[in-house]
Amino acid sequence: RAMAAGGPSGFRALALGVSFLKCLLIPAYYSTDFEVHRNWLAITHNLPLSQWYYEATSEWTLDYPPFFAWFEYALSHVAKYFDPKMLVIENLNYTSRATVFFQRFSVIFTDILFIYAVRECCRCVNGKRAAKDILEKPTFILAVLLLWNFGLLIVDHIHFQYNGFLFGLMLLSVARLCQKRYLEGAFLFAVLLHFKHIYIYVAPAYGIYLLRSYCFTANNADGSVKWRSFSLLHVTLLGLIVCLVSALSLGPFIVLGQLPQIISRLFPFKRGLCHAYWAPNFWALYNAMDKALTIFGLKCNFLDPTKIPKASMTGGLVQEFQHTVLPSVTPLVTLICTFISILPSVFCLWFKPQGPRGFLQCLVLCALSSFMFGWHVHEKAILLAILPLSLLSVQRAKDAGIYLILTTTGHFSLFPLLFTPPELPIKILLMLLFTVYSFSSLKSLFRRERPLLNWLETIYLIQLVPLEIFCEMIFPLTPWKRHFPFVPLLLTSVYCALGVTYAWLKLYVSVLTERISVRQKAE
Repeated sequence: RAMAAGGPSGFRALALGVSFLKCLLIPAYYSTDFEVHRNWLAITHNLPLSQWYYEATSEWTLDYPPFFAWFEYALSHVAKYFDPKMLVIENLNYTSRATVFFQRFSVIFTDILFIYAVRECCRCVNGKRAAKDILEKPTFILAVLLLWNFGLLIVDHIHFQYNGFLFGLMLLSVARLCQKRYLEGAFLFAVLLHFKHIYIYVAPAYGIYLLRSYCFTANNADGSVKWRSFSLLHVTLLGLIVCLVSALSLGPFIVLGQLPQIISRLFPFKRGLCHAYWAPNFWALYNAMDKALTIFGLKCNFLDPTKIPKASMTGGLVQEFQHTVLPSVTPLVTLICTFISILPSVFCLWFKPQGPRGFLQCLVLCALSSFMFGWHVHEKAILLAILPLSLLSVQRAKDAGIYLILTTTGHFSLFPLLFTPPELPIKILLMLLFTVYSFSSLKSLFRRERPLLNWLETIYLIQLVPLEIFCEMIFPLTPWKRHFPFVPLLLTSVYCALGVTYAWLKLYVSVLTERISVRQKAE
């Protein structure tokens, strides 16, 4: 079989090109996450295991699962050769030049796993369209959409995090499942969960797919599961993998009696419904509706101004958001909403098996549903849906259209993360390059089929341009800036929430109404 992404040289050029760009971004602005990871390096390097999840000198305490703590521990033994002062716990907000270089390069270096995972994913894509030009091959387009993903570039290499390495684990597990190497895929996903627990949102897709494709070894002629084909051996092997990985990760802390402490760090429900800046999801629309109803209620004298919490009207985007008119939301409500919204996709995966594509659709829907209804969702979590959807976008026109809506709005919603003036041209240029490439490449890939977007969707996406001009250039010059500083965030969040919600509903309708061909049933 020919190499992925239209030959080894094409793929290598893409990977080297993006790595070079990441090096150019080293001097760029970085967020508080930079200090978070410096602090974790110091904690794991200096303290015994028993104190890792209790240390609280900095407000940025260790709140990732144990494998990530060990990952920081390993990095700290390289960090000491760059600048030992960054490993002093009391050195809060320490940012020497050597520290910046080390932290930035550690992200670029660990992205090697992501590059390898993308290559494996490209090998799983059906290149049925025999394209003469390498640039029009689905595998090449997919390689660009993943390696040069705008969201991943700004979140990891400007804002600062280690998502590339973690998404590498996820994409590699997806590739292994597509290659029918089920145990490897399950092992990689189990490891990933103990690196970052946010991936638990897509666990239902993995669980049901492995049960359907690996634990039941055959289907009936009509596509339903053949109950007698159940393999006890396969279930036992999967169970062993999950138990061994969990024991390796949590075992030492269970022995120390620290499991409750770890759980309290991993799931901090004391934080508000929304992140400090609203992610563009259902709750952003809900909050905006509450604000609109409050203003309307005050104008019409339906509400008593003395009983309205001051913060809800002026601060705008604070973590503790008290609703005034609509019922306030608790963590349990968000959990129930998320669970209900994930259920139909899981049922489709079980009752309408479509092999790897059905699995990917369920994975994206689980990620999007949790993004839509989760508690204290970070805007960066949209990448959990965008990256796996890239794999579907190069295979069918219908999915390509949904991908374009979701990526454009999802990536645009990340703009407020980079609020410093020097980064303004960088984020606009990178976003434009990526978006123009996504549209042109997918359009040429499916040029024989109907247009990817209808006129209404096109108008919605074009409106992002005046929205950005207003938020970045016009609004700062108005007197509103002093009294209502949250307005640009609110507009961005609410406008993008409409696009994300639409993409989520459109994908759901597509999955629920899809008919299965006879060939897929036989599979």
